[in-house]
Amino acid sequence: MAAARVQLLLSGRPESVSFARSVCGLLGAGPGLGPWPIHCSLKRGRLVLSSRPFPGASARLPLQRPPFCPFAALHERPRVPGAELPTDRGVDLGVAIILQSSDKTVLLTRRARTLSISPNLWVPPGGHVELEEELLDGGLRELWEECGLHLPQGQFSWVPLGLWESAYPPRLSWGLPKYHHIVLYLLVISQESQQQLQARIQPNPSEVSALMWLTPDVAAAVAATEDGTETPRLLPQDLPPSVLALELEEDGRARPLVLPMSTLLRMIPTMAEGKERVSTGTKFALRLWLQHLGRTPPPCKSAAHLDPGPAKEEWNMDPLPPNQGSGK
Repeated sequence: MAAARVQLLLSGRPESVSFARSVCGLLGAGPGLGPWPIHCSLKRGRLVLSSRPFPGASARLPLQRPPFCPFAALHERPRVPGAELPTDRGVDLGVAIILQSSDKTVLLTRRARTLSISPNLWVPPGGHVELEEELLDGGLRELWEECGLHLPQGQFSWVPLGLWESAYPPRLSWGLPKYHHIVLYLLVISQESQQQLQARIQPNPSEVSALMWLTPDVAAAVAATEDGTETPRLLPQDLPPSVLALELEEDGRARPLVLPMSTLLRMIPTMAEGKERVSTGTKFALRLWLQHLGRTPPPCKSAAHLDPGPAKEEWNMDPLPPNQGSGK
């Protein structure tokens, strides 16, 4: 097995995780939706997780998986002859950047339709962490590769928000999973405004087909449409019918795109299809961002307020203090 990027502290020492095992399950996740508080060591190119405190742990973060996580259900499903999961792979490590402007909006990008993994999904910039790469540097590298955006040293701070167990395909009804990641969401707070950041963005058309900036109110509505839950969420009645985004043309130039709010509120389908929507993990990250801001989703006029999930204080979080990044 290749060098393990995600390791669990289960018997006193870090151990790699088999591709087919649920990280949440191994760490004691119950039958509920979560999230679960997990102690983390954010090392160079590596993430060590434990359900209990351990020497070297630098953060206590919420870990969550979707209700339909295939790795949680695989042990209940009869094996299909000829359809085996990899035995020589572990769980990969990904990092995603929740980039917040000084005027409190966050950047999402739409993955290109031609990508083989999660095409047409709205997500924050992010991707694989390289071996021996600092986790923040990996996120900033992905921000540069996808958006052409460099954050000057000393002009931003950052803090880890939470962890997401990700599979692709995301449902067993789509097929057996081919990819298994733990995604670390990092909040990067820029001293520049949305307008200043937008002026310097040069998206890579092979990875990004559109981008937009979400306000907290719109982010709260998107985060409330939690995929895989049985109870429908009631949304504020004063939401705008659309949001303004930028879409890349074939020649690389950007043009305004009026994106219907219904697209952002779309739920994950039962069977695979390429409809545009916000990814389930991104909704989780947006909820964490709102909690970091000290905001809860606005109350509905016809029902109780939207449930933002556990408050940040509930985790007794001890993340790395906001640091000045390397500016890589």
